[in-house]
Amino acid sequence: MRFPLLSKAAALGLVAMLLSIALARISYLVDERAARQAEAVRSVQQSHAGAQTLLGPLLYRQCTEEWDVVSGTGKERTTSVERKVSAWTATPSAVVMDSTLHNDPRYRGLFKVNGYAGHFAIDADWAAAQPLRPTREHAGSRMQCQPVRLLLALGDVRGVRQALVKLGDGQNTTTAEVRAGTQHPVYGQGFHVELPASAWALDANDAKADDAPLHARIELDMVGTAALAVVPAADSLSWKLKSDWPHPSFGGQYLPTAREVREDSFDARWQLSSLATSAPRDVAQGHPLCALNVSAPGEEAGYDPRIHAASDKGACLDTLAVSFIDPINPYVLSDRATKYGLLFIALTFIAVALAEVLGRGRVRRVHPVQYALVGLALTLFFLLLLSLSEHITFGLAYGVASAACVLLLGVYTGHMLGRRRDGVLFGGALGVVYGLLYVLLQREQTALVIGSVGLFAAVAAVMWLTRRVDWYRMFDEARAPAVPPTPGV
Repeated sequence: MRFPLLSKAAALGLVAMLLSIALARISYLVDERAARQAEAVRSVQQSHAGAQTLLGPLLYRQCTEEWDVVSGTGKERTTSVERKVSAWTATPSAVVMDSTLHNDPRYRGLFKVNGYAGHFAIDADWAAAQPLRPTREHAGSRMQCQPVRLLLALGDVRGVRQALVKLGDGQNTTTAEVRAGTQHPVYGQGFHVELPASAWALDANDAKADDAPLHARIELDMVGTAALAVVPAADSLSWKLKSDWPHPSFGGQYLPTAREVREDSFDARWQLSSLATSAPRDVAQGHPLCALNVSAPGEEAGYDPRIHAASDKGACLDTLAVSFIDPINPYVLSDRATKYGLLFIALTFIAVALAEVLGRGRVRRVHPVQYALVGLALTLFFLLLLSLSEHITFGLAYGVASAACVLLLGVYTGHMLGRRRDGVLFGGALGVVYGLLYVLLQREQTALVIGSVGLFAAVAAVMWLTRRVDWYRMFDEARAPAVPPTPGV
């Protein structure tokens, strides 16, 4: 062969291209498994309960005003009745919420969906009835009003397990009958109670009706999936949350004013006033309660942009939100590991080529087929990592897959180069590279700097080890024709 080194380089390029195709197929498989996990999340949400958003409690009242309209004179005089329906929504002056959530995961085959079951104790106060008192727009009209309803709107009403509403404070406490639905034209999912006349005197025909304050306490048992949000629809809101989930991700428009995240649980507290949020005003204007989108694995909960874009009543209501996430998602980490695959294989090929160059005359020459087998073993590492991480923890799966590849390639390289010591050294170097890759996967914030320093160190090592290699002489020796043996020698 006239140019053996060039031919070998071309063969290695073809091997690298084939291995990149194999890595691409593994990457597609990772995406497919992640899509199946997302489908499992949607399946649980459809049959159990989705991410929950709490709005309220609110007071809602609807009145109908009728008046007579006379037209014409004499025999042509006619009387018709016109009607106008008006509605009022009153947010509390103060809300104090205390909630406790317990981890309640659901499974669809291999896929885990983070769920929770919680108890909520909500105390709400309204200072006066004035916002719900109807006013006549026509003299002599007839006003008919429905009872005042106290309602609590939810993102997914299927999650309600039990609800208890008590009206009044101190010894004058009455338990109200909880009814399904809110009867609100915008926030329809949830439940409501009708206030008795004794709870809050509201007379549509008497402007001097009593303006006594109202206190309500709601005890709610509820389940949900992946995320929980609360709309701060009150002049003053205090929310305490305790959970046995160790990995919360706080979101919404307001972070907790205080939080403590432990290895097995967390506590958080929000304190907010209407000076910092437009939620009370937006609720009165009927802004939408947008659904939380948590179907994508590895992503935090957020509002569904499709619902937001479809709304013609303004932006979504403000929320205080927390997501219950898994910080180590096997599909996200497998996808990130596969993206390093080609670089990983290139570094290994460089290490084999370096051993071949530095050991000329002492080690065997490495054939492109042997390079291909080494690259294939490295590619199968990512497939092993993906399959094992579905059954065991990602760290253990990574350790098993990397140990298997290091052992296999260490033994094979020792026979390939003809010296056991070279196989041990190669296996050790490969173990260091696997360790560096694991650090890159765990340190998302510092992955770029760690990877850059690692690559710089690898290039520096290659330059240092080959500083005395005469590359021209190597090419000349590779192109020189073989000298036939001398007869008789």
